[in-house]
Amino acid sequence: MEQREDKQVTTDDVAERPEEAHRAERPVAESLERLGSRWSEIQAGFVDEPKQAVQRADQLVAEVIQYLADERGRLEEQWSRGDADTEQLRVALQSYRKFFGRLLEG
Repeated sequence: MEQREDKQVTTDDVAERPEEAHRAERPVAESLERLGSRWSEIQAGFVDEPKQAVQRADQLVAEVIQYLADERGRLEEQWSRGDADTEQLRVALQSYRKFFGRLLEG
């Protein structure tokens, strides 16, 4: 899996400062844009190297699945500590709603 060099906003940051929840979405949007670009490159490469394109597609799908699993884990951390107040739970539910929406967009 490739290393990302963009600064990540932690769930602790978001949970402690709900007003910054929108900042956590920027790395996600940038990551999704990069994934879309990689998918386009894979499709374009199919004509010249079909087997390699399928292998790269498989790898990309595996990375996306891992990314989604990691994001879901971060969401769970946001509320499962047991000391989350109502505002933190509200922000967590909004984050789940956005996450779920992204899953259904495909």
